[in-house]
Amino acid sequence: MEQPVHAFHHLFEQLGLPNDNDSIRRFIERHAPLADDVQLADAPFWSPAQAAFLREEILEDADWAEVVDNLNAALRARH
Repeated sequence: MEQPVHAFHHLFEQLGLPNDNDSIRRFIERHAPLADDVQLADAPFWSPAQAAFLREEILEDADWAEVVDNLNAALRARH
């Protein structure tokens, strides 16, 4: 299996969020679990630009899609 093109912390950087391990952990703890009926890009904590980026990457199956899927899974897990 190939490694994702982008690392998880690079996605946070791309989204304009702090991307150190502690900040990522706190972000996920603060926002998880995301309700099953809410699409990742529709979550209320994203800015319009962040939501558009997430939506486009998944719809286009772009090179960020795998790591966006990883974020989606992390936000749906019960912590």
